[in-house]
Amino acid sequence: MSELEQEKDRFWWYVGGAILVIVTAILLIKQSENEKFAPIKQQVEAENAQMNIRVLSDSTEK
Repeated sequence: MSELEQEKDRFWWYVGGAILVIVTAILLIKQSENEKFAPIKQQVEAENAQMNIRVLSDSTEK
């Protein structure tokens, strides 16, 4: 009977370890994607900054 209880304990350790490995892998993949697309993000932000021009005064108004 004690052997069955140890099997259950190990089962949950395996489940917890597998979840930890999966979460770690997802975070590493996400981080590498952020690093890979960082130059593109900077370019988009620069283009948005260039396009964000405000008209301070309208010369057609009297």
